[in-house]
Amino acid sequence: MSKLIKRYSFFLFALLAMVMLAIWDWSREVKALHVLYFSLKEMLLVIPPIFLLLGFLDIWVPKETMTRYMGQEAGMKGVLLAIFIGSAAAGPLYGAFPVAAVLMKKGVSFTNILIFIGAWSTTKIPMFLFEMAALGPRFAWTRLAVDIPGIIIIAWILNRMVSSKEKEKIYQNADNL
Repeated sequence: MSKLIKRYSFFLFALLAMVMLAIWDWSREVKALHVLYFSLKEMLLVIPPIFLLLGFLDIWVPKETMTRYMGQEAGMKGVLLAIFIGSAAAGPLYGAFPVAAVLMKKGVSFTNILIFIGAWSTTKIPMFLFEMAALGPRFAWTRLAVDIPGIIIIAWILNRMVSSKEKEKIYQNADNL
């Protein structure tokens, strides 16, 4: 029982906070419940399609193919593919992490995983198109020209900073999901 309580301690703490908020200020509780409802609705609309696509990726794409195109020896084509996949992705950033876990299972290099997550968070194609229309081509292209090298440099630095032992543990955790 204590293991269950420990596992769900954050949820129980949040639930207690919501109950206390309801007692203290009902109008804020209503706002909090609206935010909770919106977040849950968004997650239920985003997560199932992502997991469906992940299932297809896991079954249809052999590990050898992913290793060849995005593994340790892939070089620049792995970097470009990581940027393209991350930029073409749809959905909020929390959707990138299950995809990254499947990519890890498929043998994608740690650097390319980091580049993929960076691209997902900053270089999405719909966002770029919006910036072109709302802020102008000069701004959109300048931001992209700064972001892409920045993502690659940050991924390279992080790859150097994380020890081989830590990377191995991260990959083992991805395999266990």
